[in-house]
Amino acid sequence: MKIDCTINGSPTVLDVSPMRRLIDLLREEMKLTGTKEGCGEGECGACTVLIDGEAVNSCLVIASQIQGRQVVTIEGLTPRSGLTPLQESFVRKGGLQCGICTPGMIVAARALLDKNLEPDALEIRTAIAGNLCRCTGYHRIVDSILEAAELERSRLSLVDTAPPDL
Repeated sequence: MKIDCTINGSPTVLDVSPMRRLIDLLREEMKLTGTKEGCGEGECGACTVLIDGEAVNSCLVIASQIQGRQVVTIEGLTPRSGLTPLQESFVRKGGLQCGICTPGMIVAARALLDKNLEPDALEIRTAIAGNLCRCTGYHRIVDSILEAAELERSRLSLVDTAPPDL
């Protein structure tokens, strides 16, 4: 089956089995190994990607479901020049430890922050509820996302208040 989609901003045509799981397509054929497989049953969130801006478990998505859609993985969120404010916050605040859940957590957090740059702790916990972490106890992850939201709001306010170019 031919699939036309956009993966990490690049228009892509793929020839795949229609029942192939998205996680396998990303990891094995696209070599986008930042997306991790934890449980393979949609319970852990390690394989979270964005499809049209919504956080989804890629282990539960079949290839034919991405026809005409935009898929963003952790690699698509990471600029070539370094880390995003969200990723920097995870490093600074200790929101990552072993790293298995980190890509999925960051992708889920990105989906939240794209919709709401002023989340409270409960909104953050709700947004990442499908992502399991065995190392951090979630406090550092929530703190990381709160800090990232503050940083992004600050950067936006600087842009909004910058004098016009003459």
